[in-house]
Amino acid sequence: MAETGRLTRTAAPASPMGAVTLLRIAIVLITLLVWEVLARSGWLYRDVVPSLLSIGAALVDLLSTPEYYRHLAVTSGEIAVAMAIGGVAGMVVGLALGANRFLSKAYESFLYYLGPTPKIIFFPIMIMWFGVGPGSKIALGTLSCFFPVALSVAAGMREIDKVLIRVGRSFRANTWQMVMKIYLPAMRHPIINGLRIGFGVALIGTLLAETKLSNQGIGFLIIQAYAIFDMPRMYANLIVLFVLAIGVNALIGKAGGIESVRRS
Repeated sequence: MAETGRLTRTAAPASPMGAVTLLRIAIVLITLLVWEVLARSGWLYRDVVPSLLSIGAALVDLLSTPEYYRHLAVTSGEIAVAMAIGGVAGMVVGLALGANRFLSKAYESFLYYLGPTPKIIFFPIMIMWFGVGPGSKIALGTLSCFFPVALSVAAGMREIDKVLIRVGRSFRANTWQMVMKIYLPAMRHPIINGLRIGFGVALIGTLLAETKLSNQGIGFLIIQAYAIFDMPRMYANLIVLFVLAIGVNALIGKAGGIESVRRS
């Protein structure tokens, strides 16, 4: 009986998820309250911080306009193509650098130097190469996406368990089989993290390009609203982008199983 008492399992601590959810809700409510106080205080220039009611009305008007969805489709298409090209190119380069020490020493430093560089400085070159249409916006988004994916994959390659690589080689797996059966499954988390960061910077790069030279897309609508000082409409566009970015980021995380791993 004494031994049984010693082996009695202690109760598991209560999950903190409820407290975390309440804290998140509190942060959102406090932020909205501070925003509304600033809007009604008159401390800032008129309409720089519009009321939540005026932003909500602008958001409803925006989403009820069929023309808006054409602009949304243009921006979404540009970002999707940029992610596809930049993501694939980044994975290929990352695999090559991570697998070959000579290539890594010769070229990876260039990626580290160019990666933090604001990609908007290359936009004039993109215009000369791809014109003023969607091509230059896609090119800038691709360039923005490429670097975080390549660097993340290259770093992930060096963290793969050497036993897995030896097993693949012992089965005489060719390069394609090693990539598909060993490298990519073992680097799921670095790849997903790289794609998450790549999506964020591709979104920023594409929108910046649309604000500079475009007559369509969400970036164009934002700069147009800013030009006529329609602040509620500008913030409404930003809210839509914010919600879509969160949704896509969550989908990328779910695709890699990161959220489920963190909660297990």
